[in-house]
Amino acid sequence: MTQVLDLDSVDPDRLLESVRAGDKVAFAELYDVLAPQVLGLTTHILRDRAQAEEVTQEVFVEVWQRAHTFDPHRGSAKSWVLRLAKSRAIDRLRSWRSSQARDTDDFNSQLTTWVAAAEDEAQQRLESEELQELIDSIGEPHRSALMLAYFGELTHQEIADATGVALGTAKTRVRDGLQKLRKAVSLKGGL
Repeated sequence: MTQVLDLDSVDPDRLLESVRAGDKVAFAELYDVLAPQVLGLTTHILRDRAQAEEVTQEVFVEVWQRAHTFDPHRGSAKSWVLRLAKSRAIDRLRSWRSSQARDTDDFNSQLTTWVAAAEDEAQQRLESEELQELIDSIGEPHRSALMLAYFGELTHQEIADATGVALGTAKTRVRDGLQKLRKAVSLKGGL
């Protein structure tokens, strides 16, 4: 027949002394006695049951590993364990808040980058459309000559060959096209 532990009659100080000696049964009893209080404290601090359960587990691992550091002259076993729990819960809360702040900063930084890139792209598209309208407004054959020279990066001779005109005519069309484009830009108020 299994014995039921009367939690009210158990002395945590005596149990922790036994835990210091490596007594696993005493550790299990200490856990049964103090875990509900540790969980209550950590839940109160963290406001998250799952996080509080993790911290409670970590606290009792630390109790097992550091039981030898407990000094009964400085306070009770219960206060020592609850102090550990409070400290670990506050550490977890600070870590969580710091992580949230970093995530928020990273998101805001990325959002700013996305917005700036979208604005730049929109501005470039508008300027490109305006330039295209201005180039279209100068009419043929000057429009084709400019498009081949500046966007096709063709030389005057290559333009002449591509359009089937003399080299001098190709040069004149590019020159006259630039003059018409300058005039159109000045009338529009610049890009």
